[in-house]
Amino acid sequence: MAIGSGLGAQMGIAAESAYGTFTASSKFIEFTKESLVLKKTTAQSAGIAAGRLLPLSARRVLTRKEVSGSFEMEISNKGMGLILQTLMGTTVTPVQQAATTAYLQTHTLASVAGKSLTIQKGVPLTTGTVTDKTFLGCKITSGEFACGVGEMLTGTFEIDGKDCDEGQTLAVASYSNMSPFHFGQMALKTGAFGTETALDGIRKVSCKIERPQDVERFYANQSALKKEPIENDQVKITGTLESDYVATTLDDLHTSDGATSLVWEFIGPLIASTYFETFRIILPAIRLDEGPPVVDGFGVVKPSFNFTGLYDGTNQPKIEYMSTDVTL
Repeated sequence: MAIGSGLGAQMGIAAESAYGTFTASSKFIEFTKESLVLKKTTAQSAGIAAGRLLPLSARRVLTRKEVSGSFEMEISNKGMGLILQTLMGTTVTPVQQAATTAYLQTHTLASVAGKSLTIQKGVPLTTGTVTDKTFLGCKITSGEFACGVGEMLTGTFEIDGKDCDEGQTLAVASYSNMSPFHFGQMALKTGAFGTETALDGIRKVSCKIERPQDVERFYANQSALKKEPIENDQVKITGTLESDYVATTLDDLHTSDGATSLVWEFIGPLIASTYFETFRIILPAIRLDEGPPVVDGFGVVKPSFNFTGLYDGTNQPKIEYMSTDVTL
C-alpha cells in the first residue's frame, strides 16, 4: 500500500493507436506538479412546477465532457521521447549511434494529427489506497522549457483531452535511473544556421512551443465527447533570453530586427565513444521583439530579450535528444 499523500502518487503515459483509445502505460513520468482534471458541462431544467422551490435533481443532465490541465517535470536523460513526439509531431524512431548504446531522437516540427496520449495518474487516498484516473485522447497544446542559474531544466506541458476513465487497472509504476539536465550543462549559441557560436552572458532561457488546435469539436452522435482536435493556426514559438550586458550581439539584433539561428543545448555525461546525453532545441530563425538594455541602478545592466521563432524558408525547428532509450 502506498503512502497516503502526494508521495504515493504516480503518472504513466502511452501513445494511443487512435484518438481516445485506451493504451496501458509504458512510461512513467517523475512529475513535480499536475492539474489534470475532468471538466463537465451540465444543464438544469428551468421548468416551472407548482410549489417547487428547488430545481429537480432528476432534471439535471450532463451535456459535455473533456479533460484539461497541465503537468510539470524536470527534463531528464531518459524517457522523454513520447512527450517530445506528441509536442513536435514527427513520428520518431531512435537511431543507434555507430555500435554504441547511444540513440539519437530527432523531433522535427510537423503536424500533430494522430498524436495523442493516454495519461494515467494515481492519486492516493489518506488510507494509502491509490485511485485511478485515466485520461484518454490527451493532446499536448503547448510545451514550455526553462532553465536559469543554479536550476534544473524544466518542462511544462498543457493538455487537452477527450475523457476520464476511472475503471481501468492502475499500472504498476517502474522507473529508470534518470538524471535531470541542468544549468551546469547549458549552452546557448547564435549565428548563421549550422555554424552557431556560444553567446556569453546568458543567465536564463525559456522557450515555449504552442500547437493551436480546435478543441471544440463536439458533435451529435459522440455521447457528449469531442472528436480529435485539428490544428487551426500556425505554430507559435516564443521565448526569453535573460542576460548580463557583456556584449552588444543581442542588442544589435534587436535594433536591426535581424534574424539569427538559435541553438539551446544541454550536454550531459558520456554515453559511449563520442556520444553524450543531450537535449537540444534548434530554432533556425528567431527575431528579437523587445528588451534593449536600460540602466535602473548601480548594478550590472541585465537586459531580458523576448524572441519569436520563425521559419527560415528551408529548415524546420527541431528538438534533438540523445539517450540510451532504444524506443520511445
